[in-house]
Amino acid sequence: MLDSPAGLLHDTHMNDGHIRIVASELHVGEKQVRAAAELLEDACTIPFIARYRKEATGSLDEVVIGKIADRLRQLADLDKRREAILKTLDERELLTDDLTKSIREAPTLTALEDIYLPFRPKRRTRAAMAKEKGLEPLAGKVFSQSDFHVVSEAEAYVNADAGVASVDEALAGARDIIAEWVAEDADTRAGMRDLFLKRAQIRSHAVKGKEDPKFRDYFDWEEDLSSAQSHRILAMFRGEREGVLSLKVRPDEAFAMDFLRRRFVKRDNSASRQVALALEDGYKRLLAPSIENDVRNDAKKRSDEEAIRVFADNLRELLLAPPLGHKRVMALDPGFRTGAKLVCLDEHGKLLHHETIYPTQSNASAENAGRTVRSLCTKFGIEAVAVGSGTAGRETERFVRSLGLPDSVVIVMVNESGASVYSASQAARDEFPDHDVTVRGAVSIGRRLMDPLSELVKIDPKSIGVGQYQHDVDQGDLKRSLDEVVASCVNRVGVELNTAGKELLTYVSGLGPTLAKNIVEWRNENGAFRSRSDLLKVRRLGNKAFQQAAGFLRIRDADNPLDASAVHPESYHIVEAMAKDAGCSVRDLISDEEHRKTIRLKDHETADVGLPTLRDIMNELAKPGRDPRDRFETFSFAEGVNSIDDLKSGMKIPGIVTNVTKFGAFVDIGVHQDGLVHISKLADRFVKDPSEIVRVRQKVMVTVLDVDKERGRISLSMTGR
Repeated sequence: MLDSPAGLLHDTHMNDGHIRIVASELHVGEKQVRAAAELLEDACTIPFIARYRKEATGSLDEVVIGKIADRLRQLADLDKRREAILKTLDERELLTDDLTKSIREAPTLTALEDIYLPFRPKRRTRAAMAKEKGLEPLAGKVFSQSDFHVVSEAEAYVNADAGVASVDEALAGARDIIAEWVAEDADTRAGMRDLFLKRAQIRSHAVKGKEDPKFRDYFDWEEDLSSAQSHRILAMFRGEREGVLSLKVRPDEAFAMDFLRRRFVKRDNSASRQVALALEDGYKRLLAPSIENDVRNDAKKRSDEEAIRVFADNLRELLLAPPLGHKRVMALDPGFRTGAKLVCLDEHGKLLHHETIYPTQSNASAENAGRTVRSLCTKFGIEAVAVGSGTAGRETERFVRSLGLPDSVVIVMVNESGASVYSASQAARDEFPDHDVTVRGAVSIGRRLMDPLSELVKIDPKSIGVGQYQHDVDQGDLKRSLDEVVASCVNRVGVELNTAGKELLTYVSGLGPTLAKNIVEWRNENGAFRSRSDLLKVRRLGNKAFQQAAGFLRIRDADNPLDASAVHPESYHIVEAMAKDAGCSVRDLISDEEHRKTIRLKDHETADVGLPTLRDIMNELAKPGRDPRDRFETFSFAEGVNSIDDLKSGMKIPGIVTNVTKFGAFVDIGVHQDGLVHISKLADRFVKDPSEIVRVRQKVMVTVLDVDKERGRISLSMTGR
């Protein structure tokens, strides 16, 4: 297994049954699933498979390959649990042919656990104690509901020495046994679970004396679980966990009891009435709490998945934000009392100068700060000024714009979410051991403008600020999903081998933290890589890692021009053959479209290389190493709108989407407090999912609907209403 940073590689435990299941669920061919599974088992990463093994998988994309890997892992885990249960039951001599068959055919982990439930070792229950008193035969006869005199039958079980002092105690014990039989019946549990999923309501009430206003919306809340939005479910679960809310997730009890009576009450006699009493007790005491726990877990899992998906989509948009590129940048990390930390960076992000200026404290200090900024812009040939969006950000931006800098100098507000996390990190300390967190934070702001992806990979994705309820969802699933997004983005854009830091290299297909560190050390000791093949000289970087990584690494001005492209070294011979057919060099083939037009792709097809790869090669030769991200465009907030006090209802102002949730989008309008465009105000039509309309970093025009200064809430609209 490779040293993978993002959990991209999965032990698929491939078998034919799993292949068929996954192919059916994902609506793809079994051959495609098998090919993807084999490549995954061969320690290939998802980006590599999607980009360089299209013939094998039928051009499956990263999303589908990821789903294949996840589902195969789930099925493998199910099989492990199945075998563990079979082994346990066999050791306890409880297996029968029918039980073995049921366990083997259980389609889900829930169904499997339902089958195992009656045999699971458990604490002494009321039913177990009743059985110890010898009441199981009585329970069996009552459960049969034949015509007999129940009281007379029960009298035979009255035995003070056995702990049964009366007929009532005998019948109560029998009912306890029946209640447990019903509660542990797999088919009953499946039916009841379905009823809960379809008819349960989630009811939320405030806990007296614990009324936290942030959960005010849920102090008296009720809705169908089946239609409850993920963000509301997570909010209520958080409120319950913090002791603020009391939750119940149950259907109307009448529906549940009707289901049980129809299933188990077979006649109208005294035994049936005992069964009915057992059902009522079994439902309230055993079945309902157990099934409620199941559906809660299911609701939590679905809500986690949705929240993680939204977070991942937002993160992808942020990571793929357009880069300014290799420009000389001045970056300012603003502050009122402490001043603004100023740094100057060269076009590669190297720190050239730093100091503190005070543009917002007095006229005199502002004049001094202005002279400093103008002087440094001239001295270092500054091409852009990045201003952090935090405290005093708008004031500092306004100050910079007032200095009359040349029109060629771009002034940009930069979202600094996570910059403080980076500045205090080990990575920042390693790079700038002699500078404090303020310098590191300003450097991060400047580099984020130059290349958001390269800078943001240094920060824990959870700290970037584009998720919701990220602390409430399963942390393992969240980390795996976000790391996969980061790796996908890094490999989609490609990485310059001779300038990338170890944090960025870590996410390159097939590398990971150890090999990334070794690459940087080799580069420091030996100088720039002249070719991709030099990678094989790096300590512990073998042929497999080279295969996975090489196509995603770029070497600008390499001896072989293909080393600067996304053409994989394993395909260099194909390009060389194309150049030979065109009667030119590889370099000429890249630079001259007329030469490329003479190439007949069919002539270069082989058993392993088909048209998908050949088309990718031709596209890459046309624009070698091109950046797939959009072009950078400047953006400015509305003049004169710097704080929440400047907002008025009806005002139309520009903004940038900072976060997309299931209930709407948050928009930065330059007042240090994001406003919310509710889902109902995103468009002049019904919107099911906000991501249909907006994405993170999108520039939008919004109308101010309402400003609640006390609660710091701004309501916005993107509609004509």
